[in-house]
Amino acid sequence: MSSNKNAKKTNLLDHHSIKHMLDESVTEIVTAKGYPEDVRLSNIRLFLGSIVIVIALFAQFYNKKFPQNRNFLIGCILSYPFIFHELSYVLVNGVLQLIIYLKEKNAILFTYPPPGSFTSTGLRVTSKLPRFSDIYTLAIASADPQSKAAKPTVELSKSITSWFTKDGVLVEGIFWKDVEALVDQYAKESKKSKQ
Repeated sequence: MSSNKNAKKTNLLDHHSIKHMLDESVTEIVTAKGYPEDVRLSNIRLFLGSIVIVIALFAQFYNKKFPQNRNFLIGCILSYPFIFHELSYVLVNGVLQLIIYLKEKNAILFTYPPPGSFTSTGLRVTSKLPRFSDIYTLAIASADPQSKAAKPTVELSKSITSWFTKDGVLVEGIFWKDVEALVDQYAKESKKSKQ
């Protein structure tokens, strides 16, 4: 009975909610395997996002009405990077988009190396669930691909129908085993490449 209370259930017709549930479960599994989550990139994005909000609020509630504050608003939009107080929404938002495009891509989790590990890089876990597809792809790679400690990427592609009941309940035992096997495969790849 207690397993029904804690069961994770989703709408099987909504691929976004399915992906979200699987991604959250992957995060739980990987961190339970001893990889602490690296939230530095998220913190940077939150900081830049708060700057964007402050700039937008400053532009919205500026002392003067529209015709008189026209030049100020143009300054906020065009972003003069040399004057900090006029750093605009567009510039900071562009930096945010650049971080997402270049660093995050499909990443759902960045980790530090496990405590006591000899590797100097953590994991970068990515996932894909294309629209109108039942194939969920999970990949584990080095968080720093240019590092000498970087290992080959390991990947799992499987139909989500093997992890969900027809009522939309995630069969966590099967999913947990599949993800743990992928993490273990990554660890074995790292041992193979050292030999």
